[in-house]
Amino acid sequence: MSGDDRNGSDYNGAGGFGSAGGSHEAGSDAWGRTSPDYRQGSPDGQSGGFSDPGAQQRHWEALSSQYPSNEGMPGYPVAGPELPPSGAAAATKDSPRRFSTPVVAALVLAVGVASAAVTAGIVQNGDNGSGVTTSLNSSGSGDRENTSVSDPDPGTVEDVASNVLPSVVSIQVTTQQGGAEGSGSIISSDGLILTNNHVVSGSENGEMTVTTNDGRQLQADVVATDPQTDLAVVKATGADDLQPIAIGDSDSLQVGETVVAVGSPLGLSSTVTTGIVSAMNRPVQAGGEDGGEASLIDAIQTDAAINPGNSGGALVNLQGELVGIPSVIATLGGEMGGESGSIGLGFAIPSSQAEDTAQQLIDNGTATHPVIGATVNTGTETAANGAEIVNVVPGGPAADAGVRDGDIVTKVDDRIVDSGVSLIAAIRSHNVGDEVTLTVTDGNGGNEREISVTLSASEDD
Repeated sequence: MSGDDRNGSDYNGAGGFGSAGGSHEAGSDAWGRTSPDYRQGSPDGQSGGFSDPGAQQRHWEALSSQYPSNEGMPGYPVAGPELPPSGAAAATKDSPRRFSTPVVAALVLAVGVASAAVTAGIVQNGDNGSGVTTSLNSSGSGDRENTSVSDPDPGTVEDVASNVLPSVVSIQVTTQQGGAEGSGSIISSDGLILTNNHVVSGSENGEMTVTTNDGRQLQADVVATDPQTDLAVVKATGADDLQPIAIGDSDSLQVGETVVAVGSPLGLSSTVTTGIVSAMNRPVQAGGEDGGEASLIDAIQTDAAINPGNSGGALVNLQGELVGIPSVIATLGGEMGGESGSIGLGFAIPSSQAEDTAQQLIDNGTATHPVIGATVNTGTETAANGAEIVNVVPGGPAADAGVRDGDIVTKVDDRIVDSGVSLIAAIRSHNVGDEVTLTVTDGNGGNEREISVTLSASEDD
């Protein structure tokens, strides 16, 4: 391709970037662990379970008798199998879904499986007919003053949550092959929503539903997508009173600043997690869903818990302003049953880039991408520390400015560049038409010079 070449080896750290979801095989829960299939071995031989509640109870009592008892040891209950939720339907083995947020050891796109497994307990009345008291209807011991719920203090996580939750939605995409679930941020009262491209990928062959914080389900369609930056805008219909999210300045973020992530991890809508900005300007390259086009983002790194399903949601500051779009998470890798959740390394697209791209998608149906007009080595080895220019496009910005084949770019303005992916990410943080200063050496790291380059639009746009 003319312009900056994104192709090459993926930017992998301890592992790799990718989708924090993928299709979960039948018999695994939303966390990727193998879950028991309660249909197997049921006394009535039916996939639905037991023919009557008494048979079900006797079955579990028989199973529990196989486990050793710790009776007589203070604080230790009798060990036994976890009972399934009362009346719960048996696990199905069709229409697998994936959660959306790309994963680094494996770096994945945060897309998720649509049904999250939530542990539930069964409370049964004894034979004597006595009622069961729970914490839901019992008063606490001691005299406690009645207190009214007060508004949270400004700048607290509670205040941020109350202001931001109405502006974040969950997105469900269903197709004949299965489905995906992610998140999105409302950007207009009549239903425009900003999310990740990998969340809505494939929706043209299926159906997309948006669920708001107050429980409304709205049909939605894709307005436009930009796979290179992993951004998309969708339009929900049937409501004109939605609450748009306030958009902040991601360029003003500081490492160590508190941020809050809002989304629907593992299908658990309206989930709020908090952490800090761990690093800025982190180059992250993630493969596309099902072998689709890879994306490369100049990311905000955070330790706020981001899991499959958080993709496309909101990363906000303590003013409740959108500063990032959670898109990629790092995991320790492994297949189903391995560790695939948050390990404190999440990556978000800065709002300054997302806002500009979203406006272009709304206005033009497409977005431009700034380039210097050169093919860049995105492999792991170069002759010197920096980004190796493999080929300068004749007549492009780099050629006109005096960049030559074999040169090594070590800085973009004051930002250090240590790889080809790092150079592309640094250029992507700018807009078409911006002038940047490249610090360049020859292939051996000598003859350092500064070159001013005016960025042009990629010919692929």
